[in-house]
Amino acid sequence: MKSKGIYHTLQYSLTTNLQDTMTHNKQAVGTNFDIQKMRFARDQTFEAVNRIADKVTVGMTELDARAMAMDVLREMGMDRIWHPALVRFGANTLKKFNQVSEGNPILQPNDIFFVDLGVVWDGHEGDAGSTFVVGDDADMRACADACKLIYDEVEAYWHKTCCSGKALYDYAEQVASTHGWRLNVEIRGHRVSDFPHAIYRAGDLGDLDEVPEVGLWILEIQIAHPSKLFGAFYEDLLVK
Repeated sequence: MKSKGIYHTLQYSLTTNLQDTMTHNKQAVGTNFDIQKMRFARDQTFEAVNRIADKVTVGMTELDARAMAMDVLREMGMDRIWHPALVRFGANTLKKFNQVSEGNPILQPNDIFFVDLGVVWDGHEGDAGSTFVVGDDADMRACADACKLIYDEVEAYWHKTCCSGKALYDYAEQVASTHGWRLNVEIRGHRVSDFPHAIYRAGDLGDLDEVPEVGLWILEIQIAHPSKLFGAFYEDLLVK
């Protein structure tokens, strides 16, 4: 009985220490982590984003687009999704990830939408998102283009300075303002890893006081039009 008690005490101690390590090491990875597989997951997820966007057509509802997105992912041979597949139309492009879409809008002849996917491939997490425009609305096109431009400038700043995640998002807000757009400061990036990254409790990239390591963090940029009811979104893996 005594030895069993010692065993349970030791087991509890080891489990607690492991949990504490994972909680405090925001850039920890699992034993199966492979940076090349992270790059593959990233590329596959972007391929899926573009395939889905090509299938989004005027007259389609948001819910139909999401169902189609899942069909595409299954056809591509994903392991599983690690967050719900999102396709947002029109004013719903202003919604944060954890907000429910307003109604079930129909894509209009002049409209804007984004695709946001979190998918596991070969045990590693891909996360990618991009904004697309149908029709010839100049403001919508400018918004989508600006979002990618802001992303590119912020990513380049990370490559150049090796700054902390917190500093990176401070810079992102400055860049968006310089270009005349409002950054959604509540969207601040997050961890990915070999599945599941959630055990590391890493928090947002925008709150990280360390330099974000290659292949572990998603930089998210979401902007809003200064006066109209739409926005744009772009995200990608910080990797060299």
